[in-house]
Amino acid sequence: MTLLQIVFGALAGGAVGFTLGLVGGGGSILAVPLMVYLVGVRDPHVAIGTSALAVAANALIGLTNHARKRNVKWRCAATFAMAGVAGAWIGTLFGKSMDGQKLLALFALLMLVVAGLMLRTRGREGDPAVVLNRGNAPKLLGSGAATGFLSGFFGIGGGFLVVPGLIASTGMPILFAVGSSLVAVSAFGLTTALSYASSGLINWPLAVVFIGGGAVGSLFGTRLATRLSDRKGALNLVLAALIIVVALYMLYRTARALGVI
Repeated sequence: MTLLQIVFGALAGGAVGFTLGLVGGGGSILAVPLMVYLVGVRDPHVAIGTSALAVAANALIGLTNHARKRNVKWRCAATFAMAGVAGAWIGTLFGKSMDGQKLLALFALLMLVVAGLMLRTRGREGDPAVVLNRGNAPKLLGSGAATGFLSGFFGIGGGFLVVPGLIASTGMPILFAVGSSLVAVSAFGLTTALSYASSGLINWPLAVVFIGGGAVGSLFGTRLATRLSDRKGALNLVLAALIIVVALYMLYRTARALGVI
């Protein structure tokens, strides 16, 4: 790596860590395009594999920060994550066999769909006392498996899918969904990273730089998330806006790469 790539890698990692701490999702939404378009990783599959490892590590750091603030519903999060790990592994097998640019384009389209769902749920306060029970366990298992598959297929931590999935399955407030989602993001990211590592599709030095920057960003993101949670719908709006902006940019870049425009 060049010195410029190291600097950009650290800055990009900081942005990813900040986003994970703030909204639980968006880590890979930022990590993949930042690695491709800012750091200069030419192979989309290497960018996906490296970002999966970095996001998993940064999610663990963010999880620690949220756990200290008691923003994690551990049983709900563990049930969701366990169901998703198997799906994530299967998803990686399909994702690695697909053309990299087409994979990025599909990723961007999925992001727009999820952003719309986030805007629809804006303003819902949720039940902070929610616990794992017979009523929500099947929903957590089903949405966890589906989210895990998509996470592995697109090579993402999946936080931007996990947060709405946890809210839809349990009715928990978004701040608890953000904290709890990091359990699944860590598990999905690690599963995806192991699969890509077995195929030699991870840039290890870049991953280390990315993780270092993310550790710093995560601290600030968690603090801001706690403040914004007092403002009705603010976290939903922030996450949805982030997803839409990055998705549109990715669609533009992949369209150019594919010769559509």
